[in-house]
Amino acid sequence: MAQVTVTRADPTQAREAAAVLAAAFRDDPVMRAVIPRDAEPQSALAELFTATLSAGAFATGAVDIARVDDDPRIVGVAAWEGPRGVRGALVRQARHLPAFVRALGWRGLGRAAGIQRRLDRRRPSFPHWYLAEVGVLPAGRGAGVGAALLTARLARLDADEQTAYLESSTPENRRLYRRLGFREAGAIEGIPGAAPARMLRAPRVATAT
Repeated sequence: MAQVTVTRADPTQAREAAAVLAAAFRDDPVMRAVIPRDAEPQSALAELFTATLSAGAFATGAVDIARVDDDPRIVGVAAWEGPRGVRGALVRQARHLPAFVRALGWRGLGRAAGIQRRLDRRRPSFPHWYLAEVGVLPAGRGAGVGAALLTARLARLDADEQTAYLESSTPENRRLYRRLGFREAGAIEGIPGAAPARMLRAPRVATAT
């Protein structure tokens, strides 16, 4: 059985982590609604994720990366924004505006901002850790990489009694999230080609034996 090692990334690994997410999200319906039709998907998504990781999870939360066996390459990434991530988000994103424009163009940037506002309006009003992105390369699929990435961070949230929240675009992903304790809290309508499900996970408190 493959051995999956999960560690916390630092900002110098932003581009490598972004490339993994770009490959994993190439066919995601929400991403297809954002990326310009004439753009090269891998390049545009890599630029986009480099900016979103730098402005989001690296600045306010944590980026976890996974490797399999002794392979030094990153095969999975989970980006979490902390409970205070919504504060100052626009200011942080503005610092990376050139990268967002390169990835999306001005029209795409407007579409992305509209989708982000719709998603943000449906986020919980109470403190929570937000799973902004999680993705696994084809080489890491079937080895339990996604589950290992999420379990590592969720164990920390359980210890700190913190709630987790995410939006899931596909039924396949929702099955994994449900196994890890997430519960669906309704769909988000109004996004072209997608209706991601809101999912919440209350912290699991260990019982004394």
